[in-house]
Amino acid sequence: MKFGLLGAALALSLAASLSPCSAASALAQEAAPSPGGPGYLVSFGNSERGRALFTGKGCVVCHSINGVGGKAGPALDADPSAPGLDVFEFAARMWRGAPTMIVLQEMELGYQIEFTGQELADLARFIHDAEAQRSFQETDVPELIRDWMVDEVYDELDIEEMAQ
Repeated sequence: MKFGLLGAALALSLAASLSPCSAASALAQEAAPSPGGPGYLVSFGNSERGRALFTGKGCVVCHSINGVGGKAGPALDADPSAPGLDVFEFAARMWRGAPTMIVLQEMELGYQIEFTGQELADLARFIHDAEAQRSFQETDVPELIRDWMVDEVYDELDIEEMAQ
């Protein structure tokens, strides 16, 4: 019952907060062909959709922005001094943390979170957008999801023990 309610809350939160445009039209509007070759697209992402994904997909259960969110994963506050957003580096960072995130997702949410390429671009945009993060606050997170936020610090968790 625990996982079903949270899954439903995450799905409703995400559906309610995303814009009505389809993923295909969003990709077409926000992707540009690369000069490196035909068929290679670079999506620019959208901070508002990324913000909705951060709460709606459950990232906020383990990660925080502006001090709002869980403590199991690292805080994802934007670095205003960063020269720009490298979506590939963002994906690489997620890949390095994937084994731990999968264990925590299955333990806390009851399933593994999945993203499309466009969703990753949107999430990366929000996580690297200091301006968009300034207004992020606890009231942006549905109450049911707030109740699931992990208060334990990542370094204190024994992932191997949790996986058994």
